[in-house]
Amino acid sequence: MKPKNASDSLSITTEIVLPNDTNNLNNLMGGRLLHWMDIAAAISAYRHCGRIVVTASVNHVSFTEAIPAGSIVTLEAKVSRAFTSSMEVYVDVWMENREAKGKVKCNDAIYTFVAVDQLGTPIDVPELIPNTEEEKKRFDSALRRRQLSLILSGRMKAKDATELKALFE
Repeated sequence: MKPKNASDSLSITTEIVLPNDTNNLNNLMGGRLLHWMDIAAAISAYRHCGRIVVTASVNHVSFTEAIPAGSIVTLEAKVSRAFTSSMEVYVDVWMENREAKGKVKCNDAIYTFVAVDQLGTPIDVPELIPNTEEEKKRFDSALRRRQLSLILSGRMKAKDATELKALFE
């Protein structure tokens, strides 16, 4: 399977925050943002492997800034690392509104997707080649996040987490 560049998986989605998307404070509901991020991340994972993908986990979500009604929201998702059958996808969320001067990064998230065949069995995905400095940084840190997740789920022993141990040596 031929490795793919990280930029080939880029998914950009744009939404506008309408009244039906808001909470009692007139800001975008977190659940709606999670929904949008999941879709953008799924498209990115699909673009990387060209196969059916399913959400395996939401590893991190940062609701740093509230997004007011009427804002334009742009979600940029890109695969940060591919493993055997899984892919970590990083989602950056930007907003534009009357108060913001241009696009302002307001939230981010990290999702994990697994590529599956028609029966739902995990299948191999292409390796990922990071090119930019940001892609390389996210690529390297993805292995540490994966090892931590495997330890917490009981599928890896802490002594085997070489990347995590290297942080403390």
